[in-house]
Amino acid sequence: MSAPDVEVLTFGETMLSLQLEGPLAVGNPVRPTVAGAESNVAVGLARLGHRARWAGRVGADEPGRMVLRTLRGEGVDVAHATTDDEAPTGAMLRERRVADLARVHYWRGGSAGSRLRPGHLGPALDAGARVLHLTGITCALGAGPLAAVRAAAEHAAGRGWTVTLDVNHRTRLWSADQAAAALRPLLPRVDIVIASDDELPLVAGDDDTAEAERAALLLRDGVREVVVKRGAKGADLHLPGRPALHVPAHPVPVTDTVGAGDAFCAGYLSGLLDGLSPGDRLHRATRTAAFAVATSGDWEGLPHRDELPLLDTAPGTAVR
Repeated sequence: MSAPDVEVLTFGETMLSLQLEGPLAVGNPVRPTVAGAESNVAVGLARLGHRARWAGRVGADEPGRMVLRTLRGEGVDVAHATTDDEAPTGAMLRERRVADLARVHYWRGGSAGSRLRPGHLGPALDAGARVLHLTGITCALGAGPLAAVRAAAEHAAGRGWTVTLDVNHRTRLWSADQAAAALRPLLPRVDIVIASDDELPLVAGDDDTAEAERAALLLRDGVREVVVKRGAKGADLHLPGRPALHVPAHPVPVTDTVGAGDAFCAGYLSGLLDGLSPGDRLHRATRTAAFAVATSGDWEGLPHRDELPLLDTAPGTAVR
């Protein structure tokens, strides 16, 4: 069998994103862009030199064309993305309300992304990949997207791909109980779980279970790696039969934390694809996240591979 033409396959809802530097008010300037957890990861991987494919669903409208144009321009393969002639591309608006506090508004009900079904993914799955990257956000969009995630995970696991799951809980989309009920049945087909420390209870243990115990439960049940994102406190990695590994966050001035988790996932998957050691995978993940939080936007500040060493230079340095 020939090697797949991409390394990572992912899918989900990517939306028109309207960004404001202040509150929503008449006359305030708006910056239009696109955003979506899975496509953010795909862009991050492409910038790091990997072949990434996004197979989501958009509307047959100008925002949908903008999504595909943008991803294509970033080097993401969208050959198997699908278009819905009867539903619009989703949209979000993010306003900077007070200091560094951002407020996000969504228009996702009835969107093209929410109408994703398992059959839409057939060509992308048949084309193959080394890694299937999933997030809890797609699972939260409705019965169809959840069925698509389950079908994709089953397909990938049955063919020996590495399946990664970023829990990525959004309380505006569903409750903790709903998320746990949907995500836990996926775990037998998941190799790597990525979660923030407050999301880990959704997939393992209960409120009284310590992180190490939750990770041990997941590892005992077949998950190979449990990666815990801690934001400014760095990240932990739990592997079978080894002590937990911790790396600190890379210190940078924080401009915008939105998209940091997706950047972290892109860095971690990049390290996995490059065959880096567990510690080096975590370092690349925290470094990629540092680029994200030091710039505005969900993905615009993500680094190219040759830019990764920039964070080793002294603060205030001009690279000439």
